[in-house]
Amino acid sequence: MKTVLVSAVALIDVDGRVLLAQRPAGKSMAGLWEFPGGKVETGETPEVALIRELQEELGIDTWASCLAPLTFASHSYDDFHLLMPLFACRKWEGTPQAREGQTLKWVRANALKDYPMPAADVPLIPILRDWL
Repeated sequence: MKTVLVSAVALIDVDGRVLLAQRPAGKSMAGLWEFPGGKVETGETPEVALIRELQEELGIDTWASCLAPLTFASHSYDDFHLLMPLFACRKWEGTPQAREGQTLKWVRANALKDYPMPAADVPLIPILRDWL
């Protein structure tokens, strides 16, 4: 089974809310909510991939020094195994905007469980909630 490395972030605003993105129609797992991020390309570190993905998907800039490793997900789907480090980030430049057809929502940590997420993301919720 192929292992796919994906880097994700819990963007945390000044009110302690976390940004979620809803996967748009036409993508796998459409309609589910997830932490922003994406696949780590060949030659990239998870941090570099995340900085690139945040610029592409949300139009914001951040730096590796602002990405704090928080936890990770390791989950087997039917056709691949996902390994996903989750970083926390409280500092970035710009206002997150949906650039790829996704819906964005700022959510309080104790309400994350109310948003349907991919199976790999679900175990991250209590860790993030306890951390905040």
